[in-house]
This record gives sequence, structure tokens and C-alpha cells, in this order.
Amino acid sequence: MLITLAIAIISSLISFFVAYILIKAWINVAKREGLVGIDINKKDKREVAEAGGLWVVISTTFGLLIFEGIYVFTKNNYYSLNDLYSLVILLVLSAFLGFMDDILGWKKGVPQWIRIIAMIPMALPLMIAKYNAYVLSIPFFNKIYLGILYPLVIIPIGVLGASNAFNMIAGYNGLEVSNGLLLLLFTLIFSIIKGLYFIAFIILIVIGAMIAFLLFNWYPAKVFPGNTFTYAIGAFYAGLIIIGDFPKFGLTLFFLYYIELILFIRGLFHGIYKENFGKVNSDNSLDPPYDKSYSITHLAIKVLKKVKGKATERGVVIFIIILQLIVGIITLLLFI
Repeated sequence: MLITLAIAIISSLISFFVAYILIKAWINVAKREGLVGIDINKKDKREVAEAGGLWVVISTTFGLLIFEGIYVFTKNNYYSLNDLYSLVILLVLSAFLGFMDDILGWKKGVPQWIRIIAMIPMALPLMIAKYNAYVLSIPFFNKIYLGILYPLVIIPIGVLGASNAFNMIAGYNGLEVSNGLLLLLFTLIFSIIKGLYFIAFIILIVIGAMIAFLLFNWYPAKVFPGNTFTYAIGAFYAGLIIIGDFPKFGLTLFFLYYIELILFIRGLFHGIYKENFGKVNSDNSLDPPYDKSYSITHLAIKVLKKVKGKATERGVVIFIIILQLIVGIITLLLFI
């Protein structure tokens, strides 16, 4: 166990340094080649390098493969490599789908029906890895026997739902990466407590690359994660829950995204396909973009203005981080 932990830590450090080097180089290349996006929550509407999440995925994949290589050559044969391969394939393919969105441009991207159809082959390795898992356990219900429907239907739906949901709370410097880190950190703690060390080791490697990215993505951001990052990390999070067989914990930890979905649907009923961004004032403070709230980011702006008299982009991100911390702590207390 100690040997495998050491391998995971080495792989995580490799993931961190590879990501740091690649992202730093990518910022200059993306700006030179015009692959940039507008930082909408700032008055000057500055241009920022896009699709930086690609390098998080590449670095994570490199770290995972290093982990696998050392793991095999040191003759540690305790964990299933099928699980590792299914997670790597899911990560890479979902990132590719997101990268196509980033390349084609905001609000253009890959049509929704293609995303849905594409998720089936993307989830196929995961479906194969869990081919004999027929029982689903979800919050507020006992275990439900679904038979072959679980690997063939529930798994791809879960991956599709998580990848798209994780993309919904976004648009602020550092927000997506911070939330992703918190989801994985709480899952890491849960995995260690429950003795799911394989899951914990995998998370360590992903976290290495994400911390490197956050150094460039925190306010004021030098690079955006893009859908490359959100699709990949959302799908990967679902994969971890499925491989680890702890859907109750994973679904409960995702609580903020259910609230976001409810607010989004509320907007649709009012004829609004919401944007998360605020209305930017001359001093870069933010006002709510709508009279009503159709996103957690809108709620954050209103709360900050009421409590502090002023809302800022960084303040919104910190507010949502605090909410996710609260959700994470409650979730741990409920399931450990």
C-alpha cells in the first residue's frame, strides 16, 4: 500500500509540473493564434487564452499512465487496470468533445443531440468495466435492482448528466476549477475513510494537474478552462462514482448543481436562456443581469450586494466555494 501511495504521489507531482509547463506555454500560443475568449465580467473585456483545460486532461492522462506503468513494473497487481483504462478513455474522449465546442466557438459548438449520442461510445469502457453491476443506490431510496439496464442505460445517462451539469456553474475566473477541486477533495477524503484507495490515488493525480491550472486561472485569469475542462472533469467525476460504487455520496455532493438546474429551468419558464455573467459596472463590480435569479451566480451577486454593498467577480467565486464547502462537509457527515 505504501509503495502504491508513493507511486501515486510521484505521478501527481509529474501531472502538476507537466500541466504547469504546458499551460504556461499555451497561453502565449493561444494568444498568438487567436484562440482567445472575452473576459466578460471585466469592464475592459480583455482577451484571455481559451481551451486551457486541454492541458489539464493531457497532463492528467500522462500522470495516470505513469502511475499505471510504475504500478505494473513494480508488480503491484492489486487493482484492476480495466477500471483505470475506462477512466482514462472517458476523460480523453469527453475532453475531445468539449474541445470541439471550444474550437467552434461560444454558442456555436457541438449540437446537443451529438453530445447525447457521443456519450454512449465514450461511456462504453465504463459500461464494460461495470457490466455485472445491476444495483443502483441513490439518496432517499433503498437499493434498486435494475438488471442490465444499469450498465447499458444508467451509466451513460449518469456520465452525460454529470458532464453537462458541471458545465452549468461557470463563467467566472477560477470558479469551475475551484468547484472541481472541492468535489474531488471531498471524494478523496471519503475514499480514504472507506478504504477505496484506488479511487483516492487516481484523484491525487487529477488534483495535481488542476492545482497547476488554478495558478493561471484564478482572478485575474490568464487562461480559461473551456468546455474541454468542464465536460472532461464532469464525466470523470461520474466515472469515479461509478467505479467506486458510491452513488449516494457522489449525487449528494453534487447538490449545488441540482439547484443550478432548477434555476435554469425557472429561467426557461420565463422565456430566458440564462447567462451566468453579471452586469459589469465602471469599477468592475457586478450587478445582477436579470430581475430574478436564474443561476447560483445571480444569487451570489444579490447576496453580496445586500451583505457587503458590492459584488465582485472574486467575491462571487469565493461565495460559491463556501457553499460547496458546506455541502461537502454535510455530505461527509451523512455518509462516513
